[in-house]
Amino acid sequence: MTGGRAFKSGRELLEEQAWDSALRCVQCGYCLPVCPTYCSMGKESASPRGRINLVKLAAEGKVDVLQDLSEPIDLCLGCRACETACPVQVPYGHILEAAKEAIVAERAEGATWEERLRAGILRHLFPYPRRLRLAGGLLWLFQRAGLHSLLRNAQFLAKRAPAPFHLGTALPRVEAPFRRMRRGSLLPARGPKKGRAAFFAGCIMDEIFHGVNRSTVDLLRHVGLEVTIPKAQRCCGALHAHQGMRAQAKRLAKANICAFEASGAEVYVNNAGGCGAMLREYDRLFQDEPEWRERAARFVEKIRDISEVLVHYGPPTYRKAWEGVIVYQDSCHLRNVQKVVEEPRQLLRSIPGAVYVEMEDSDRCCGSGGIYNLLHFEESIKILDDKMKVVAKTGASTLVTTNPGCHLQMRLGAERRKGSAPLRVRHLVEVLAEVCLE
Repeated sequence: MTGGRAFKSGRELLEEQAWDSALRCVQCGYCLPVCPTYCSMGKESASPRGRINLVKLAAEGKVDVLQDLSEPIDLCLGCRACETACPVQVPYGHILEAAKEAIVAERAEGATWEERLRAGILRHLFPYPRRLRLAGGLLWLFQRAGLHSLLRNAQFLAKRAPAPFHLGTALPRVEAPFRRMRRGSLLPARGPKKGRAAFFAGCIMDEIFHGVNRSTVDLLRHVGLEVTIPKAQRCCGALHAHQGMRAQAKRLAKANICAFEASGAEVYVNNAGGCGAMLREYDRLFQDEPEWRERAARFVEKIRDISEVLVHYGPPTYRKAWEGVIVYQDSCHLRNVQKVVEEPRQLLRSIPGAVYVEMEDSDRCCGSGGIYNLLHFEESIKILDDKMKVVAKTGASTLVTTNPGCHLQMRLGAERRKGSAPLRVRHLVEVLAEVCLE
């Protein structure tokens, strides 16, 4: 079921949504060397141009959506590095989401129990902040009881454990529910007020990395912004859109547009590359709804990553120096979709005492890809292990990320570096908070 398109087949959806965009691909191959799955798998169907060609063939009815298209599309990380490399600006992200929606339409009646479970979680957990808060509280209790450490040390489980076990061992300590910031708050600027920012808290960020959210708000106040946290905000909808659940993504987008419009803020701030990318493309969701398209366009104009805001309203005032070598791993969606490249580097280079080293292939995906590492763990680990070899060459003691999925993936990579020097994985905000805030 796909809302108003419930009775259209996957082929019809591809013809309607992806055909024109797919025709723009000239099959030149510039996308091949930047595609992580093509580099790791070495086959054409694992490349952007190969997938686009299959989309065209499926739209023409020459290949089957499920039998021929679903696996290549499911194995795509969605990092969108191909868009940056493409000389004719093929909108691969749009094609990918249309293909996902077409596959969901075809699978509607014959979905596996894993697919139904995944769809159920996306429909009944992520759109509801109270349910997410309950899940976060249960995770805190799990860790508080020591079960997290027990699982980390259960080496006998490691060989046969599913992907969630491995990623679960990389989880940081979550904060107690009673320490969390309240949504609906309005927090004053420190010093002369320069403006008002509305903060997008997110889902995974708010429950697993709540300390990063708190530090984000404190840094915004530190550079002179009063901060409101809209109470009615919801999940950004990225996971839903990436799983072909377009109707659900649109509902979440509408809720967020309304919540932030009511905030009275001049800028809407997020600190997660993937969430920010979705928020910046809300206007694409409403091409068939003129009123919402206009509101979404106004929303998009105000969306900024935390690094952009700190550079614009800053620079932050540093109160102490940092020790050690820092490297930065780009969030694919922050770089390739939001086009935020220099600001995080500018902030890291400005930290007194820090030795910033530019990592080779820092723009190459780490293998996280939203929930890709849950669905295709072995493929994601191949990409991650290659990434960690590059990190090792830098001699860094701190690796900085700007997205929760990347953060967990890189923490897992750091734990897999047997015999190597310790490597701390930190969000950009955590590093800045350590040297800026009291």
